[in-house]
Amino acid sequence: MGKNRNNFKAWQWHTIVVSMIVYAIYYFVRKNFSIAMPGLTAEYGISNTSFGVIIAIGSLIYGLSRFVNGFIVEKVSTKVFMAIGLLLCALANFGFGFGVDLSYLITGVHEGPQFVNMLILVMGVTIVLNQYFQGFGYPPCARMLPQWIAPGELATKMSIWNTSHSIGAFSAVVICGLIMTNMGADMSGDSSVVARITANLAASIKGWDTMSAADQSAKVMSYAAHVGAWRWCFIIPAIVAIGGAAISLLALKDTPQSVGLPELEGTHTGKEETGGKKGAHKAFLSHMVFRNKWVWMLAIANVFVYVLRMGVLDWGPKFLTEDRGMNINGAAWSVAVFELTAIIGTIFAGWASDHIFKGKSHRMCLFSMIGACLFLAIFALVPGLPTVVSTLVLAMSGFCIYGPQALIGIGSANQATKEASATANGLAGICGYVGSALSALGVGLIADHFGWNWVFITFIAVGLIGALIFLAMWKAPRDGYDRAREFTSKLNEKND
Repeated sequence: MGKNRNNFKAWQWHTIVVSMIVYAIYYFVRKNFSIAMPGLTAEYGISNTSFGVIIAIGSLIYGLSRFVNGFIVEKVSTKVFMAIGLLLCALANFGFGFGVDLSYLITGVHEGPQFVNMLILVMGVTIVLNQYFQGFGYPPCARMLPQWIAPGELATKMSIWNTSHSIGAFSAVVICGLIMTNMGADMSGDSSVVARITANLAASIKGWDTMSAADQSAKVMSYAAHVGAWRWCFIIPAIVAIGGAAISLLALKDTPQSVGLPELEGTHTGKEETGGKKGAHKAFLSHMVFRNKWVWMLAIANVFVYVLRMGVLDWGPKFLTEDRGMNINGAAWSVAVFELTAIIGTIFAGWASDHIFKGKSHRMCLFSMIGACLFLAIFALVPGLPTVVSTLVLAMSGFCIYGPQALIGIGSANQATKEASATANGLAGICGYVGSALSALGVGLIADHFGWNWVFITFIAVGLIGALIFLAMWKAPRDGYDRAREFTSKLNEKND
């Protein structure tokens, strides 16, 4: 018995660590875009609004993909599904990296409005495809991990797993930040290139005219010295993604039973006994997900959590370079610190959920959202803070924001049980990426028309609404296993 338990623990941690690595690579071929955006603006004059539309459409597609794949992955191999998704993401990133060449082949010109409009279209198509393929990543994990982790420790261990988001995003912003400042062609001696970059930055950065000539020149030359570096922000991660697909296929195991181990104690739902009955699976999903008010409340709260999370993550480099005067490398490192702090916050939120709130993750979410609002208020309303202090305050908002981001998935898995966890997370996912789309459109439009300060004021208001939803969930149970057993018992009685 002891040997069996030790084997289970070993395989459990093997599954957690390997799936973390694979899912972190998904983020590596997803969050590279935010670091490339300033370079694309400098070289081609693409506006925040255009980026916002692309990000918004991509976010909606990603949410839809997670929702659809939440159903599909219930019936297929999780490790194969993850591998296929990474290979397709790699192809989309290669397409983006060579987007300039594709635009030239279609238009026959290297610059001008026709070329830029085609480049925006090519970017939009490849980002949308990449976001759809990204939806192959989380649903398999949402199904796989509750097979290996008991409900009473799911918040702690899945919060550790959830740091894969931050590890992947951290890797993307740091490596792509280095790419943007060390690769590309040095065109600082070409007056036409310098003039074009100057015009593009003047058109896109509010307050450009108030900057000193020396600051303007330094910013222009930082981009002119690395023209085309943004391409490598997509090509290098694409190569890494191919390796990640191989890791998924070779090292992951779908369930304990696939390695000869027993089912987790306390997670029997009775669903197996209804498996042969017509419509049983559909009825189970309907009862545990679509007619479960706690799952819906978590999903709706996810809209507001993702407005904050993706707002800072997608737009942080842009905001810090345009409003706070940082260079692209400094902005990348600031967002990287945000992600590092988020790792600590995610793990703490999971530990606190299990050990302070007895597995009731929605209660921890309430306090996390209040904390996020406080730190964002300090960051937005005290703009004169020293750069180091400002970065730390932004990082502390990440400490708070990433708690709910992880715990909503955990809470959804617990409320829906392991048999419907992927579907419940699909529902939470599509709601989350509605929030991401709203964030993308809203940030782009607000930044272009009202300035960056109003963006953060909007974030604070959104965070407070999210906190109120978690407050309304205060009396929700830890999990839905009693609900599931009661439902399947009644279903069996009805069919007998």
